[in-house]
Amino acid sequence: MQRPLYQVKAEFFRMLGHPVRIRVLELLQNGPVSVRELLTDIDIEPSNLSQQLAVLRRSGIVVSTREGTAVTYALAGGDVAELLRAARRILTELLAGQTALLAELQDTEQPPVTARP
Repeated sequence: MQRPLYQVKAEFFRMLGHPVRIRVLELLQNGPVSVRELLTDIDIEPSNLSQQLAVLRRSGIVVSTREGTAVTYALAGGDVAELLRAARRILTELLAGQTALLAELQDTEQPPVTARP
């Protein structure tokens, strides 16, 4: 029995739902990056990074290549980078709306009422 598309999408977004995985994908947007460089850019234990990279690799979002002892990761396709850019645009709009709401609340704030004797 085939799973419904909405369920597959939910599993996809759950797979993305880890801060380290998102950071790795952000770092890979500009091209392949070695594990050594990823460790330098992300303050994380090597074993934890390895776990997160394995999840991304199994999902097919990233691919790895080995040259000697160096392992390099890259995005499997440009669509992931576009998804991250879209998420940035959405978050920017949401946060801008919150900033505008905060400014409006501050502008319309009433002075405290003081009791008259």
